[in-house]
Amino acid sequence: MLRRMAPRVADAGAPAERAVLSGRVLLALVAGQVGIHAAMAGLRMAAPLQALTDGATAWSVGILLSLFAFAPVLVALRAGRLADRHGYHHPVRIAVALTGMGAALAVVSTLLVGWLNMATLAVGAMLTGAGANIGMIAIQRTAGQAARGATERVRIFSWLGAAPSLANVVGPVTAGFMIDLGGFRAAYVAMLALPLLTLWASREVPRLPPPASPAGAPPGRSAWSLLDAPGMKRLLFVNWLLSACWDVHSFAVPILGHGYGFSASTIGLVLGTFTLSVTLVRLAIPLLAHRMHEVTVVRSAMVGTAAIFSVYPMAHSPWAMAGLAMLLGLTLGVTQPMIMSALHHITPDHRHGEALAFRSMAINLSSAVMPLAFGAVGVAVGAASLFRAVGAAVGAGSWSARGLVAR
Repeated sequence: MLRRMAPRVADAGAPAERAVLSGRVLLALVAGQVGIHAAMAGLRMAAPLQALTDGATAWSVGILLSLFAFAPVLVALRAGRLADRHGYHHPVRIAVALTGMGAALAVVSTLLVGWLNMATLAVGAMLTGAGANIGMIAIQRTAGQAARGATERVRIFSWLGAAPSLANVVGPVTAGFMIDLGGFRAAYVAMLALPLLTLWASREVPRLPPPASPAGAPPGRSAWSLLDAPGMKRLLFVNWLLSACWDVHSFAVPILGHGYGFSASTIGLVLGTFTLSVTLVRLAIPLLAHRMHEVTVVRSAMVGTAAIFSVYPMAHSPWAMAGLAMLLGLTLGVTQPMIMSALHHITPDHRHGEALAFRSMAINLSSAVMPLAFGAVGVAVGAASLFRAVGAAVGAGSWSARGLVAR
């Protein structure tokens, strides 16, 4: 599919950033996202382990983990406007610098003790989370701007959607091996090197001017005015529901598995099956993109997710849970490229960065807050009821996906 995305001459009146997207450029965007996301994922795995080793409480570790998600919420809108104003290269350089600074502070933390250790790790977590988010928004915006229609957008975002899955393997696995071989400092040095992949890959991305604001666009507009775009609130609501499904699966599967007496490795394999399924479906979507319609796929996936969640608590064997995890990976994995394509379709070209920022805010806020809510609800009603409640919500919410995009 990559060879189909050949360079082309921009259409008259089309934004300049839609002029070129070769397979080589797309691979550079994927590699760029892997570099910064893998560094963040590795730090997110290693930092809590270091904190626990140094005697930190579980509460402190929870706060540390939440900072990786809260920081992107704080910088998302600025990151979106930065991408809209400067295109790809300037925001990506900032992203690499922030991610590298976060890893460097993690290295410094290994030389400190007590509260200075935790404080340094906390600042590093925020910088790394912010850097990864700034880079992600710039990369996704560049990819979406270059697409020549809904089908190509779906293909592009399917390839790009595989990058986080790959990064979530590369970062933690690399960090884990380095911890075993040379300790936490060696792991953080390895994470410090990963964003250099992003800089190296950026050489393949053309330097193009960002799209100009249309004539008559009000100066100094509020980013929040973008929510008034037709379908935007509905799309963000659907995106939040689907994001909550990811969060509840990651939260509740270990609880269910522990209750059934599964070993830690078995629970890990169930979650790994889900991630593998997500990756495989995103690699398969480019082959079928010409037959897929965003609204139909999203609504069907939401109904399918609701059905899977309704029976998940009844899976009492590892094989049954792994099978359901694989099906869930198919239904949830297929939605991200569709959501991204729809988001770019309903947003003005010169505000794609801001639109991606709102999506990023919703996802990261959900990742930071929802586990706390799930914990409170889970204690009261149990993980099985939590699965069913969220499944019912996403099934009922499938009506919101109607009419999101006019193709």
